[in-house]
Amino acid sequence: LAEESPDSAYHSHGSSLEEEAAERMDDEEQERLLSYWQSVGRGHQVDVPRDMAEPIQQLTRNNNPQERQSIPFTLIQRKEKLGDLLYEKRQYGKAKWACIKMKEKQYEQSICLGFMKLMRYICEQNSSGLYLGITVPIVTIVHTNEAQSAMSQAVTVAYYLPEVLQDEPPHPFDSDIIIEEWPATIVYSRSFQGITNEDSIMREINLLAAILESPELCLRDTFIIAGYTNPAAANRHNEIWFLQRP
Repeated sequence: LAEESPDSAYHSHGSSLEEEAAERMDDEEQERLLSYWQSVGRGHQVDVPRDMAEPIQQLTRNNNPQERQSIPFTLIQRKEKLGDLLYEKRQYGKAKWACIKMKEKQYEQSICLGFMKLMRYICEQNSSGLYLGITVPIVTIVHTNEAQSAMSQAVTVAYYLPEVLQDEPPHPFDSDIIIEEWPATIVYSRSFQGITNEDSIMREINLLAAILESPELCLRDTFIIAGYTNPAAANRHNEIWFLQRP
């Protein structure tokens, strides 16, 4: 057997040391991100399990704005008053979404737990075994009574499948996640910042209802909260969507 030269021995040992150091940094980053999400979760009365460490890390690494794919829409109208944008009227096309129904005691619990399940699906726990990529916004369908004075606990958290996966969406391993095709829809959208809970959502619904010229054209008991930042973010960018009647 040929003897290993001191130089090649150094390189082989050096590269394995570098790999070990990289792995250690990897583990440390995973732990740091997991403990951050766990502390945020506790604020929403949600337990973030240890098996979320890898999906959280993968999502965080791929979550720069250049990597995110925005859901395509056609802008129909922008309604402004004294230079402030009141709302936008948009047309969204027919598309496939990965959806999960949740019914926790609080809205924040439902979206956090639903989002974690969708993260696992996005981060390789699907029939393709691949990272699917982030699309924004992640949306939540909420329901109210006819008078728009109270919100029901049942919500649907949904992830728009990237364009390249629309024809053949990867199958989720989690049987709670259903792939649905949503019809083309016209929405009236208004931005708001901060946390989303029952109070802030009802406030935004009433605000947009008061601004719209013809709120009767929209569904009175079904609305969408569109989230452009993950539920762990402190200052979130959200939209409330009213859906025009078919």
